[in-house]
Amino acid sequence: MNVKRDILWRVYLCFLVMIIFSVLVLGKAFYLQHIEGDYWRSLGDSLHQRFEELSAERGTIYSADGSMLSTSVPEFDIYIDFAADGLREKGGKRFTENLDSLAYCLSALFKDQNKAAYKRQLELGYRKKSRYYPLKKKVSFSDYQQLRAFPLVRQGRNKSGFIVEVRTKRLTPFGLLANRTIGLARENAQNVGLERTYDSVLRGTTGRRLVRQVAGGAFIPVEGTEIEPEKGKDIITTIDVNIQDITETALHKMLIENEATHGTCIVMEVKTGKIKAIANLARQPDGSYWESFNYAITASEPGSTFKLATLLALLEDKFVTLDHHVNLEGGAWKIGNRTVFDSERHNLTEVTLKKAFEQSSNVGMAKLASTYYGSKPEDFVKHLRRLHLDQVSGIDLLGESNPIIKTPANKSWSATTLPWMSFGYEVMISPLQTLMIYNAVANNGRMMKPYLVSEIVKDGITISKKEPVVLEEKVCSPETLKQLKEALEGVMINGTGKSISSPEFTMAGKTGTALVANGRKGYSERIYQSSFAGYFPADDPVYSCIVVIKNKPFAKKFYGASVAGPVFKEIAGKLYALQVEDLNAVKTKLKKDSSSFSYAGHVEDINRVFTTLGAKVKVNNSDSDWSVVSNKDDKIVLTGKEVGKNIIPDVKGMGLKDAIYLLENLGIRVITRGAGKVKSQSIDPGTPLSKGQTIYLELM
Repeated sequence: MNVKRDILWRVYLCFLVMIIFSVLVLGKAFYLQHIEGDYWRSLGDSLHQRFEELSAERGTIYSADGSMLSTSVPEFDIYIDFAADGLREKGGKRFTENLDSLAYCLSALFKDQNKAAYKRQLELGYRKKSRYYPLKKKVSFSDYQQLRAFPLVRQGRNKSGFIVEVRTKRLTPFGLLANRTIGLARENAQNVGLERTYDSVLRGTTGRRLVRQVAGGAFIPVEGTEIEPEKGKDIITTIDVNIQDITETALHKMLIENEATHGTCIVMEVKTGKIKAIANLARQPDGSYWESFNYAITASEPGSTFKLATLLALLEDKFVTLDHHVNLEGGAWKIGNRTVFDSERHNLTEVTLKKAFEQSSNVGMAKLASTYYGSKPEDFVKHLRRLHLDQVSGIDLLGESNPIIKTPANKSWSATTLPWMSFGYEVMISPLQTLMIYNAVANNGRMMKPYLVSEIVKDGITISKKEPVVLEEKVCSPETLKQLKEALEGVMINGTGKSISSPEFTMAGKTGTALVANGRKGYSERIYQSSFAGYFPADDPVYSCIVVIKNKPFAKKFYGASVAGPVFKEIAGKLYALQVEDLNAVKTKLKKDSSSFSYAGHVEDINRVFTTLGAKVKVNNSDSDWSVVSNKDDKIVLTGKEVGKNIIPDVKGMGLKDAIYLLENLGIRVITRGAGKVKSQSIDPGTPLSKGQTIYLELM
């Protein structure tokens, strides 16, 4: 009996221990689930869920006439959730019924594989229950519009499993035009140009969404958790597309002709300081030219165009007048252990200061600077400071290099520094700073701050506007100004610029030819920098312009008048012709306005506009995403506009952005002229499409 009791006691004890243990387990489970449940669930979610940023659509950069210089177009990444409940319900009936037709449509749209291959691809993803299967990436806007209407896809995300991610691609419709100034918007590298300077304005506000990790390590969006990004603001630049095109074409032509290393050209509006064009072209290894560096805001030795600053100082301090005589010594003058040479040897000796300036004599400028500022070089430097040459121009472009204006306090100052500074050596300033001096003379002594952006716009409303800024009300006295203008005009009449003067209108300016060093090789390769700075028309200046070209070693043609001068002349001539056309256009009797209208664009956009305006629209039956809206019999009529995949679409009446969406996504290169909606297109609608075609759009 004792043995039996002992065994029972042990059995009861084991049962009791098991009951206690079970109660503890159940209690702990209850505690974890109901008391600490929220904490552990959030911890688990944190391992399988995360927030990811949604990039905002970047703002558009416009030219002064409303043309898009840089804009964003959407691209679409298409994924499929093959485990979606709607796709697998009823044994996958919906998937099976639509499989063949979907595979056929995908093959017809993308043309990268046949129907059978697409069918196998979809069946494999379905069998594996892939949660975030990448079907196609970088789908264009027009292709995405077609994809939305495909079998299964059109039933919506919950039933089809199709997931769409939208991102934007930066597009520069004018290609090379002002490319470096506009800049690049790059994801993994530093931006440049206006894209960099105004990045905080253009980039907008980033959104975010919650994504959940699924099998295979992929993350899929959790529906309903998105915080939409806010689109960036637009900026309107001072650049005129026509002037920019004229400037780049003229510069490019000369660079090719002279096989030059690189060149820059700037056109500024005299009275405001607005930069109307800024071109930078450098020779590439294959012999082509590209905008790879902004030479316009990079300091270098300016050469003889700097003589205007020296002349201003001498005249302003009343040491001389234009009738003052100076001995040019036949083109060579020794000072200390160095010799000043004129660019060309001559037999000139006693000449007036005006003649010396017209002939761009280094000797004349060096002798006068040494004579009148030799004992007080600080007085000469004060004039350079008044011209703001000791500081950056302040243009709204990051990356402007600092100028170097030596003073007697510098360790490198020597007895020959001042005379060499007088004709543009031993100083470092950018072409833009040189242009500012000439622009100030053209503007009756008022120095303007150069700028590139005139307005910042959000949703079509101007939120910030830049006005012209005066840096110096008077850079010199009226007496000095009059003599400076006379000297600059004399260069074009009797001096080094005579060969590029125009019979149609007057110009004022100065040539420059500077010998530049080539690294360790020094000056042995005879590399010259050719330049020309001036303004036009001389009697009532509208634009100022500077051209600076660095030539190849031992170039046969290198003088400023023969290299940079023709570029200036071509630009001035074409801009003057445009100005005359504008004046004639004003005099022309205007036709009466017509009440008829016709516009084309995306159906959703057009409907949104007329809904907002409360206007009634008659819709002709059409399933097209694009339409034409016009007035007929005093009624607004919206008619579908069919867009085929393999033919040139009709974009007449569309805005530029819609036209670019359609044409660029079909692989067509677009070149535009003018502003407004599309007036005409160079390739007729309905023409069979060929990849790589170029189409010219005329806007009005």
